[in-house]
Amino acid sequence: MSMDLQTDRSLPYRTTSTSTTPRRLLILAHGVGGNETNLASLATHAPGNTAAVLVRAPLTLGPGQYAWFPVAFGPLGPRPDLAAAEQSRELLARFVEEMQADFGLPPSSTVVAGFSQGGIMSASVALTRPELVAGFGVLAGRILPELEPQLAAPESLRRLQAFIGHGRDDSKLPVDWAHRADAWLTALGIEHQTQLYAADHCIPPAMQDDFFAWLERSTASRAASTAERDHP
Repeated sequence: MSMDLQTDRSLPYRTTSTSTTPRRLLILAHGVGGNETNLASLATHAPGNTAAVLVRAPLTLGPGQYAWFPVAFGPLGPRPDLAAAEQSRELLARFVEEMQADFGLPPSSTVVAGFSQGGIMSASVALTRPELVAGFGVLAGRILPELEPQLAAPESLRRLQAFIGHGRDDSKLPVDWAHRADAWLTALGIEHQTQLYAADHCIPPAMQDDFFAWLERSTASRAASTAERDHP
């Protein structure tokens, strides 16, 4: 296991691996005001044969504090800086490709997920570049409604799988965002699992367990379907 900060790719990152020959790539993105080490505990509980990558957001807010994009909160809800969000989306997509090349793992074995704003970015990458990943996880986050004009073609999106986990008592991003995500993914025909928990804005142990169970299923089924397409 290596947790040294690496700065030789599009974004700074740390890696953990439970295997010398991982068969699954999990890229984890932190929330606003945090940093990549916030999800280190989550990464260490990843299933076997998983290379977990903790990626740092590009915008510096303060010592040890980073963000994917600025956001203002008003009476109509959160208002993201869409230009900054787009720049970060492109950076994260490029980073996913770099990690796949480094680990020698294909999109069918790759999942991008994150907490809060990191979940927003994970959904943004997957829904605009579904060819890059098998699926995505949004942990106490949301899907940006402003993303709709950039969504990939419906037939490409239907190959994705998604996990939505949210606390019923979330005081930062109300649980209604999980309901909206669930309805949107259903409308898009994306196979997904939505789970709600007795929790505030956090990743409770039950969410962690459910997410990792979903991760194993989603990468296994995507790899199988890819093999079937390649060798009918």
